[in-house]
Amino acid sequence: MHASLIRRQLGGLVPPKIATPKSVSGGSGDGLGPLVNFYSKLPKGAATARISGIKGRFFNGANASGIPLLALIGGLFGIGYTIDYHMHLKHHKNHAH
Repeated sequence: MHASLIRRQLGGLVPPKIATPKSVSGGSGDGLGPLVNFYSKLPKGAATARISGIKGRFFNGANASGIPLLALIGGLFGIGYTIDYHMHLKHHKNHAH
């Protein structure tokens, strides 16, 4: 196929180049000055790795502790025991002894 035939078929799909640097900045790069100034003030280099959330708060750093894990285990045990106890009462409520 010829390039002009492909260009004609895809002409409706591919938009024309509207936002060229020349049309956006009015022919010169003066409009980009504030943007360049902003980005030049940002820190350079690799970002520091920060661990956030529950892991960062309780399991890493100066406040590292296993107490939240023990609280989770205890809470799950308490919920399970409560459900089991109520199921036990439900099944033995109507029996006459």
